[in-house]
Amino acid sequence: MSLELGRRAVHATGAGLPALWLLGAPWWTVQTVLAVALVVAFVLEYLRLVVELDHWVYRKLTRPYEDDSVAGYALYMVSMAAVGFIFAPTIAAPGMLMLALGDPVSGMLGSGEVGGWKDPDVLAATFGFCFLLAAPFTVSTAGVAVGALAAAVGALGATVADGTTPVVAGYVVDDNLTIPPAACLGIVVVYFATGVPVEFAVPF
Repeated sequence: MSLELGRRAVHATGAGLPALWLLGAPWWTVQTVLAVALVVAFVLEYLRLVVELDHWVYRKLTRPYEDDSVAGYALYMVSMAAVGFIFAPTIAAPGMLMLALGDPVSGMLGSGEVGGWKDPDVLAATFGFCFLLAAPFTVSTAGVAVGALAAAVGALGATVADGTTPVVAGYVVDDNLTIPPAACLGIVVVYFATGVPVEFAVPF
Protein backbone atom coordinates (compact mmCIF):
# COMPACT_ATOMS: atom_id res chain seq x y z
CA MET A 1 0.00 0.00 0.00
CA SER A 2 1.39 3.41 -0.98
CA LEU A 3 1.99 6.09 1.62
CA GLU A 4 -0.93 8.21 0.38
CA LEU A 5 -3.32 5.26 0.28
CA GLY A 6 -2.25 4.38 3.81
CA ARG A 7 -2.97 7.90 5.00
CA ARG A 8 -6.39 7.86 3.37
CA ALA A 9 -7.20 4.46 4.87
CA VAL A 10 -6.36 5.79 8.34
CA HIS A 11 -8.39 8.91 7.54
CA ALA A 12 -11.44 6.82 6.68
CA THR A 13 -11.38 5.00 10.02
CA GLY A 14 -12.91 8.15 11.53
CA ALA A 15 -16.20 7.04 10.00
CA GLY A 16 -16.30 4.49 12.80
CA LEU A 17 -17.19 7.26 15.25
CA PRO A 18 -20.61 8.17 13.82
CA ALA A 19 -21.03 4.50 12.90
CA LEU A 20 -21.01 3.67 16.62
CA TRP A 21 -24.07 5.87 17.06
CA LEU A 22 -25.74 4.54 13.91
CA LEU A 23 -25.30 1.03 15.28
CA GLY A 24 -27.14 1.98 18.47
CA ALA A 25 -24.51 3.27 20.88
CA PRO A 26 -25.53 6.37 22.86
CA TRP A 27 -23.94 9.61 21.66
CA TRP A 28 -22.06 10.02 24.95
CA THR A 29 -20.10 6.90 23.99
CA VAL A 30 -18.95 8.61 20.83
CA GLN A 31 -18.09 11.71 22.83
CA THR A 32 -16.03 9.64 25.25
CA VAL A 33 -14.03 8.10 22.41
CA LEU A 34 -13.55 11.57 20.92
CA ALA A 35 -12.29 12.95 24.23
CA VAL A 36 -9.80 10.10 24.72
CA ALA A 37 -8.57 10.34 21.12
CA LEU A 38 -8.17 14.10 21.43
CA VAL A 39 -6.05 13.75 24.58
CA VAL A 40 -3.89 11.08 22.93
CA ALA A 41 -3.40 13.25 19.84
CA PHE A 42 -2.25 16.22 21.91
CA VAL A 43 0.12 14.08 23.95
CA LEU A 44 1.63 12.71 20.73
CA GLU A 45 1.96 16.22 19.30
CA TYR A 46 3.63 17.42 22.50
CA LEU A 47 6.13 14.59 22.24
CA ARG A 48 6.75 15.36 18.56
CA LEU A 49 6.97 19.16 18.68
CA VAL A 50 8.34 19.84 22.18
CA VAL A 51 10.22 16.71 23.21
CA GLU A 52 11.18 16.14 19.55
CA LEU A 53 10.54 12.44 19.75
CA ASP A 54 10.90 10.94 16.29
CA HIS A 55 8.73 7.96 15.50
CA TRP A 56 7.85 6.06 12.33
CA VAL A 57 4.14 6.79 12.87
CA TYR A 58 4.86 10.51 12.59
CA ARG A 59 6.80 10.01 9.39
CA LYS A 60 3.94 7.98 7.93
CA LEU A 61 1.07 10.26 8.96
CA THR A 62 2.51 13.75 8.73
CA ARG A 63 3.39 15.87 5.72
CA PRO A 64 6.49 18.02 5.22
CA TYR A 65 4.68 21.30 5.94
CA GLU A 66 3.60 19.88 9.32
CA ASP A 67 7.14 19.43 10.61
CA ASP A 68 6.96 22.53 12.79
CA SER A 69 3.21 22.85 13.32
CA VAL A 70 0.34 20.79 14.70
CA ALA A 71 -0.18 17.83 12.40
CA GLY A 72 -3.31 17.08 10.44
CA TYR A 73 -4.27 14.02 12.45
CA ALA A 74 -4.48 16.15 15.62
CA LEU A 75 -6.51 18.84 13.82
CA TYR A 76 -8.74 16.01 12.57
CA MET A 77 -9.52 15.05 16.16
CA VAL A 78 -10.04 18.69 17.17
CA SER A 79 -12.67 19.27 14.50
CA MET A 80 -14.35 15.91 15.10
CA ALA A 81 -14.55 16.59 18.83
CA ALA A 82 -15.75 20.16 18.29
CA VAL A 83 -18.81 19.16 16.27
CA GLY A 84 -19.36 16.04 18.38
CA PHE A 85 -19.58 18.03 21.60
CA ILE A 86 -21.54 20.98 20.20
CA PHE A 87 -24.14 19.51 17.86
CA ALA A 88 -26.66 16.72 18.16
CA PRO A 89 -25.65 13.56 16.29
CA THR A 90 -28.01 14.18 13.36
CA ILE A 91 -25.98 17.34 12.62
CA ALA A 92 -22.54 16.23 13.82
CA ALA A 93 -22.51 12.85 12.06
CA PRO A 94 -22.77 14.26 8.51
CA GLY A 95 -19.89 16.65 9.20
CA MET A 96 -17.78 13.83 10.58
CA LEU A 97 -18.50 11.61 7.59
CA MET A 98 -17.65 14.37 5.14
CA LEU A 99 -14.21 14.58 6.74
CA ALA A 100 -13.65 10.86 7.24
CA LEU A 101 -14.91 9.74 3.81
CA GLY A 102 -15.41 12.80 1.64
CA ASP A 103 -11.90 14.15 2.12
CA PRO A 104 -10.02 10.96 1.12
CA VAL A 105 -12.34 10.40 -1.86
CA SER A 106 -11.65 13.96 -2.99
CA GLY A 107 -7.93 13.40 -2.49
CA MET A 108 -7.98 10.32 -4.69
CA LEU A 109 -9.67 12.31 -7.46
CA GLY A 110 -7.11 15.09 -7.41
CA SER A 111 -5.19 17.50 -5.23
CA GLY A 112 -4.56 21.21 -5.48
CA GLU A 113 -1.57 23.36 -4.70
CA VAL A 114 -1.29 24.97 -1.28
CA GLY A 115 -2.99 28.35 -1.59
CA GLY A 116 -4.90 27.30 -4.74
CA TRP A 117 -8.05 25.39 -5.67
CA LYS A 118 -8.68 21.86 -6.84
CA ASP A 119 -9.97 21.31 -10.37
CA PRO A 120 -13.70 22.04 -10.97
CA ASP A 121 -14.50 18.40 -11.73
CA VAL A 122 -12.97 17.34 -8.40
CA LEU A 123 -14.97 20.03 -6.59
CA ALA A 124 -18.17 18.87 -8.28
CA ALA A 125 -17.53 15.22 -7.39
CA THR A 126 -16.69 16.16 -3.81
CA PHE A 127 -19.90 18.16 -3.51
CA GLY A 128 -22.00 15.31 -4.89
CA PHE A 129 -20.44 12.73 -2.60
CA CYS A 130 -20.77 14.93 0.49
CA PHE A 131 -24.39 15.67 -0.42
CA LEU A 132 -25.12 11.94 -0.52
CA LEU A 133 -23.46 11.51 2.89
CA ALA A 134 -25.52 14.29 4.48
CA ALA A 135 -28.93 13.84 2.85
CA PRO A 136 -30.12 10.78 4.83
CA PHE A 137 -29.62 12.71 8.07
CA THR A 138 -31.04 16.05 6.97
CA VAL A 139 -34.01 14.65 5.06
CA SER A 140 -35.03 12.47 8.01
CA THR A 141 -34.82 15.54 10.25
CA ALA A 142 -36.33 18.28 8.09
CA GLY A 143 -38.21 16.60 5.25
CA VAL A 144 -37.28 16.30 1.60
CA ALA A 145 -37.22 19.94 0.48
CA VAL A 146 -35.51 21.53 3.47
CA GLY A 147 -33.41 18.45 4.10
CA ALA A 148 -32.08 18.49 0.53
CA LEU A 149 -31.26 22.19 0.84
CA ALA A 150 -29.49 21.64 4.18
CA ALA A 151 -27.51 18.76 2.73
CA ALA A 152 -26.54 20.89 -0.26
CA VAL A 153 -25.38 23.85 1.83
CA GLY A 154 -23.51 21.56 4.22
CA ALA A 155 -21.87 19.78 1.29
CA LEU A 156 -20.95 23.14 -0.22
CA GLY A 157 -19.25 24.17 3.02
CA ALA A 158 -17.28 20.93 3.09
CA THR A 159 -16.37 21.26 -0.59
CA VAL A 160 -15.04 24.79 -0.14
CA ALA A 161 -13.07 23.72 2.94
CA ASP A 162 -11.65 20.73 1.10
CA GLY A 163 -11.15 22.44 -2.23
CA THR A 164 -8.59 25.01 -1.14
CA THR A 165 -5.72 25.08 1.33
CA PRO A 166 -5.22 28.72 2.31
CA VAL A 167 -2.12 30.02 4.03
CA VAL A 168 -2.77 32.44 6.90
CA ALA A 169 0.16 34.25 8.55
CA GLY A 170 2.51 31.66 7.11
CA TYR A 171 0.51 28.68 8.40
CA VAL A 172 -1.33 26.24 6.16
CA VAL A 173 -4.99 25.99 7.20
CA ASP A 174 -5.58 22.24 7.09
CA ASP A 175 -8.96 21.03 5.82
CA ASN A 176 -8.95 18.44 8.60
CA LEU A 177 -9.75 21.36 10.87
CA THR A 178 -12.31 23.11 8.69
CA ILE A 179 -14.45 20.48 6.94
CA PRO A 180 -16.70 19.32 9.84
CA PRO A 181 -17.42 22.84 11.20
CA ALA A 182 -18.11 24.20 7.70
CA ALA A 183 -20.45 21.31 6.92
CA CYS A 184 -22.33 21.43 10.22
CA LEU A 185 -22.68 25.22 10.18
CA GLY A 186 -24.10 25.02 6.66
CA ILE A 187 -26.77 22.59 7.85
CA VAL A 188 -27.52 24.71 10.92
CA VAL A 189 -27.89 27.91 8.89
CA VAL A 190 -30.54 26.28 6.71
CA TYR A 191 -32.34 24.91 9.76
CA PHE A 192 -32.39 28.31 11.44
CA ALA A 193 -33.56 30.02 8.24
CA THR A 194 -36.41 27.56 7.71
CA GLY A 195 -37.53 27.21 11.32
CA VAL A 196 -36.29 23.66 11.85
CA PRO A 197 -35.30 23.20 15.52
CA VAL A 198 -31.54 22.91 15.94
CA GLU A 199 -30.50 20.44 18.62
CA PHE A 200 -27.22 20.76 20.46
CA ALA A 201 -25.26 18.07 22.24
CA VAL A 202 -24.67 20.24 25.30
CA PRO A 203 -26.97 22.80 27.01
CA PHE A 204 -26.26 26.48 26.52
